[in-house]
Amino acid sequence: MDRALLKDICECRQRGEKAALVTIVETRGSTPRKAGSSMLVFPDGRSLGTIGGGCGEAEVRRQALTALDDSQSQLHTVRMLNDAAADEGMVCGGIMEVFIQVL
Repeated sequence: MDRALLKDICECRQRGEKAALVTIVETRGSTPRKAGSSMLVFPDGRSLGTIGGGCGEAEVRRQALTALDDSQSQLHTVRMLNDAAADEGMVCGGIMEVFIQVL
């Protein structure tokens, strides 16, 4: 995990601010980032860090907001395959498993 993101998590916890830590736990095929990449998502939609940008990151941000609303950590699969990826202008063509941990 990026040292700056770890610092942001510590500061968030000290303030008692709710957030979701999103971490890529597994990748298959071509993905923008690899396992261990993380980002922090806040209830207002802002985020710190990145798991690759684009449509995949936007999908995960939406899922993290749902997890925050439900106060439930979860595993989420992002499929960036074939026609769906091409239709969205994505150059990747893989699958990312991300763990969304509500803090």
